[in-house]
Amino acid sequence: MPEGDTVWRLAQRLGEALTGSPLTRCDLRVPRLATVDLTGRGVLDVVPRGKHLLTRFEGGLTLHSPLRMDGAWKIYAPSERWRGGPAHQIRAILGTAGHTAVGYRLPVLDLLRTAEESRVVGHLGPDLLGPDWDPAEALRRLLSAPERPLGEALLDQRNLAGIGNVYKCELCFLLRASPWLPIGQLPHPERMPALAKKLLEANKHRPARTTTPSSRPDRRLWVYGRAGRPCLRCGTGIRTADQDPTADERVTYWCPACQPGRPPGPRTDP
Repeated sequence: MPEGDTVWRLAQRLGEALTGSPLTRCDLRVPRLATVDLTGRGVLDVVPRGKHLLTRFEGGLTLHSPLRMDGAWKIYAPSERWRGGPAHQIRAILGTAGHTAVGYRLPVLDLLRTAEESRVVGHLGPDLLGPDWDPAEALRRLLSAPERPLGEALLDQRNLAGIGNVYKCELCFLLRASPWLPIGQLPHPERMPALAKKLLEANKHRPARTTTPSSRPDRRLWVYGRAGRPCLRCGTGIRTADQDPTADERVTYWCPACQPGRPPGPRTDP
């Protein structure tokens, strides 16, 4: 699942693969960009912005590709077989003499002037891994709706950019707070931005995301993906529920002993 650390790492890899050589192939497989040809232009850099990627080209153009839940970019050598998914899932192909970057299942693909990037990412809050990181502003935004459930507030990219469902669950556990606790009732809320920043910084160079002190593969995360298994802190069985009982989207993992408080809806797993 792409979150801020994954997107940051991907931007580094795409930048290393594509910058320095002109494009020899460009295929943007969305209807309104089907006739666009960037062949011959060089890639200047690839910038991560929360869960969004901004690929900047010579001539003042930027390709915007948010990854959301399922999007992915894969990088291949000239003779390497593409393995990112079936051909009908490919939305973009950017190739140089040395590498080909293939975008799979990209939910959105926009081409815009680089000077107008704020049109697609200007709504985002401070980026946890970006040069604009501002913990005070992130905290202000998080607390601007004190009645909002903690988990929902953390997922809202307008508050701070880069947290997805994994980090939401892990942060709530480390804060010893229920994901459904109104954020205004959280003790010491000033810890949130610093802790979120610490987790993403620690993982931006790691292929296997880790939030615990353990190096064991089955103990790298405190609660996420551990439904029914014992809590690594207290031994209580980890439970799951929908973050929002009216929308079956992101499953929340939590320890009912370490994070007391019941979810708002009836749909939970023991």
